[in-house]
Amino acid sequence: MRLDRFLSETSPLTRSLAKRALKNGEVTLNGEPIKQSATQIDTDNDVVVLNGERLALVGVRYIMLHKPVDVECNARRGLYQRAIDLIDLPKAERLQPVGRLDVDTTGLLLLTDDGQWSHRVTSPRHRCAKVYIAELAEPMDGAAAEWAIGQVADGLMLDGEETLTQPATLRLLSPTQAELTITEGRYHQVKRMFAALGNHVNSLHRSSIGDLALDANLAPGEWRELTDEEIALF
Repeated sequence: MRLDRFLSETSPLTRSLAKRALKNGEVTLNGEPIKQSATQIDTDNDVVVLNGERLALVGVRYIMLHKPVDVECNARRGLYQRAIDLIDLPKAERLQPVGRLDVDTTGLLLLTDDGQWSHRVTSPRHRCAKVYIAELAEPMDGAAAEWAIGQVADGLMLDGEETLTQPATLRLLSPTQAELTITEGRYHQVKRMFAALGNHVNSLHRSSIGDLALDANLAPGEWRELTDEEIALF
C-alpha cells in the first residue's frame, strides 16, 4: 500500500494532509524519516509512526449502541448529534448504521463498516425480525386489543401504501404498552401501523434485532463491540 494512503487510512489525515505531513518530516518508516508519499509499505510488518504515534490499519468493526433520543442515524451533520459521534474509535466516521432509527426512537442500533454483514441484517430477503416496545397514547384492551392483534397478524394497509404490511406479531404488555415484532423496514413503519389501528405512539424503543437483544448493561448513549458469537448470528 502507498504510504500516503496508509496514513489516510489510519489517522485523521486526508491524502493531501498526509503528503504535507511527510514533507514536514512528521513520519518515520521503520525508524527512519521518510518524505516520499508513493513509497510502498508492508502493512503487516513495517512500522509507521506519525508524530510519535504508531499507526495500524483499522479492521472491520461491529458495534452495538444503545441509541438515546435526539440522536440521528445520518452520516451528514444536521440538527442533532449523530450516532457515530458517540463511538470513540479511530475512523468512526466509516461506521454505517445497520438500518435506522428515528431521532426520537431509542434502543438497539448496530453500526459496522462491513457492508456485506450489514446487508444480511437489513435485506428483506432475510426477513430479520425486529422487536419494538411502544408506549401508546390510547389504551388497548379487551375486544379492541384482540381486534388489533388480528389486524397486525393479517397485515395492515398503511396510509400512502399499495400493499399490506407483512404479517407481524402484536403483544400487549399493558393497556398502553405494546410489543410489536416486524420483519420489514418501511418508512416510520411502527408508528404508521399503530396509526392504522387508530392509536398514536408516544415513545418507541427497539429491544432486539433477530436473536440479538440490546445489552441490558448499556445505558442510553453507551456502546460496545459485538462478540464473535453475536456477529455470527447474521
